Amino acid sequence: MSDLRSKVQKPKKNRIKNAFIILILILLYVWGFAGINFSGISPNAGTVTSAILDGFLNPEWSYIYRPGQEDLIQNLLETFAIALVGITLSIVLSFPIAFWAARNLSVKRIISGSGKSFLSFFRTFPDIVMALIFIAIVGPSPYAGMLALGVSAMGMLGKLYAEEIEAIDPGPSEALVAAGANKLQVLLFAVVPQVLPGFISATLYRFEINLRSAATLGIVGAGGIGAPLIFAINGRSWDRVAIILIGLVVFVLVIDLISSALRKKVI
Repeated sequence: MSDLRSKVQKPKKNRIKNAFIILILILLYVWGFAGINFSGISPNAGTVTSAILDGFLNPEWSYIYRPGQEDLIQNLLETFAIALVGITLSIVLSFPIAFWAARNLSVKRIISGSGKSFLSFFRTFPDIVMALIFIAIVGPSPYAGMLALGVSAMGMLGKLYAEEIEAIDPGPSEALVAAGANKLQVLLFAVVPQVLPGFISATLYRFEINLRSAATLGIVGAGGIGAPLIFAINGRSWDRVAIILIGLVVFVLVIDLISSALRKKVI
C-alpha cells in the first residue's frame, strides 16, 4: 500500500519541481531582457549597410601588398609574430607551474591547490583586459600584445599541462624509483616522455586562440592587424575593412589547418 502511495506522489513532486525550475528560468529571462535598452535601429542603418555591402563586393585588393608602405601582409605577419612570441613566453611560464599544480606530484593537497588557484587567477582575465594593463605598463606596441598573450595563455596552458601530468601512468616512475633513480631522472625519463604529446597538442590549440586574440588586440593599441582594422572602420573605408577581414579569415584558416594536421600527427 505504501509503495503504491509513493508511486502516486512521486510524479506530483516532479511536476512541482519542474514548474519551479521553469518559473526561475522565466524570471531570469525577464530580468535579463529588462536590463537591455532596446533603442531600435539607427535612421542611417540602410545607408551604412549599403556602404558596407558595397565595400565587401569591391575589396581594396591593392592593400594586400604595397612596397615601402603599410599593407595587409606586413600586418598579418606582425600578428603572427605577436601570437608566436606570446605562446613561447606562456610555455616558459606554464611548464614549471604545471608541475607545481599537478596533484599526483605534490606531497600535500594544499601545495597543488595553491598552484591551481594561481593559474585560475590568470584565467579570469580576458586577453583584451590583459592587453590594456600591459599597454599602461609598457605603452601601446606589439610588445604589450606579446606580454598580454604570454601571461594570459599561461593560466590555460598551465591547467592543461597539469591535467596531462595528473593522467600519467605511475608505473614507469615507480620502476625508476625502485631502480634507484633520483627525482630529476624520474622527471626526465618517466614523466616528460608521457606528457610531451599532450603538451604539444595543448600548445598548438592555444596558439590558434592566440592568433585570433592577436588580431583583436590591435584595436586597443597592442599591435597587429587590429589597429588598421579599427582605423578603417572609423574612417568608413569599407573596402579596406573587407580586404583586411578576408585576409584575416584566410590566414586563420590556413594556420588552423596546419595546426590541426600537426596535432593529429602528435596524438
